[in-house]
Amino acid sequence: MFNNTPVFFIRDPAKFPHFIHTQKRDPQTHLKDPDMFWDYLTQNPESAHQVTILFSDRGTPDGYHNMHGYSGHTFKFVKDDGSWVYAQIHLRADGGFKTLDSATAGRLSGKNPDYGIQALFEAIEAKKYPSWTVYIQTMTPEQAEQFRYNVLDLTKVWSHKDYPLRPIGKFVLNENVQNYFAEVEQVAFSPSHTIPYFEPSCDPILQSRLFSYPDTHRHRLGPNYQQLPVNQPIVPVVNFQRDGFMAFNNQGLRPNYQSTISPLSYVNHKGSIHGAPRDFEREKRHETWLGGAYWDLSEITELDFEQPRALYNNVMNDTDREHLVSNIVDHVRGVKSSDIKSKILSYWASIDQKLSDRIAKGLGLPGGAQPLPGIKPASEAIRFRAQKA
Repeated sequence: MFNNTPVFFIRDPAKFPHFIHTQKRDPQTHLKDPDMFWDYLTQNPESAHQVTILFSDRGTPDGYHNMHGYSGHTFKFVKDDGSWVYAQIHLRADGGFKTLDSATAGRLSGKNPDYGIQALFEAIEAKKYPSWTVYIQTMTPEQAEQFRYNVLDLTKVWSHKDYPLRPIGKFVLNENVQNYFAEVEQVAFSPSHTIPYFEPSCDPILQSRLFSYPDTHRHRLGPNYQQLPVNQPIVPVVNFQRDGFMAFNNQGLRPNYQSTISPLSYVNHKGSIHGAPRDFEREKRHETWLGGAYWDLSEITELDFEQPRALYNNVMNDTDREHLVSNIVDHVRGVKSSDIKSKILSYWASIDQKLSDRIAKGLGLPGGAQPLPGIKPASEAIRFRAQKA
């Protein structure tokens, strides 16, 4: 369950339903509503990093097989002795990350709305198999306690210099599906599908997804969605799920509980989930959202603008910056409310004053917008988190 961007709009799961609602269509006109879109984002400026990526060319990959993938979330890799490291996972497209500018994307989508699907299918059919190298970044609990940002914050990335990418494997698409509905529409991915030694962290958004994805699958596909061929494990396993409509593998007469009469047969992996020694004191601190992730959820600080500012000033070239401004201006032109337009300019001024002024010029509005009010200094945020850890 990876995205093509390394961060997300929000870090508080309670905000997610509202965020999704603002991306939907106007209930009367059934049109996309840029007023709703920007009204929400300017009220939740932790979104600035993701929105900067979204409106740059990075937000429009040239097909599914020409983009990188990111876990975004922080996971935990656990050892037999119960110790662990935090991990971020990256899939880097071996053919390179290719993007489209807005004009090209508009032309392609008008000419062939299925451009991305077709390009991927034809590449596999031609045996030009798309592949990705899988990398991980790791961070020890001790490093996490000293990290400038919250290790569980989905709106932040980890420095590749301080936490280098290390290759661990390959991901290759070497076969097309035979029936799109059966093998794609009915597939049920979930971050709760993990293997031994691979655990979720207490990233709040990740914790909510552990429950919301299976719940959605039960609604969309039925209670026995895991019995569908595309979702079955390759090697049959026993579990305690039985009955319900459209059940076709009820596992015979085996008792539907942890039985001493007919014991469950499985490999007893050593590790944290089976009681191996662990550092309970440190784990207790980390499992209660180390560094105050709970308190960080609604706090907007200068830390929220450091990374999008670095992306704009240090990573993007002049063409990238020009396209970013043009894409934002084109979208904001549809905003009707002058108050929201003013907040939009303040939103971007919080990242970079020159960026805000360029957007204002493109919209025919006066420049010099002030950054959003109520942004705490970075030093105060870091000190507050250390006190709560």
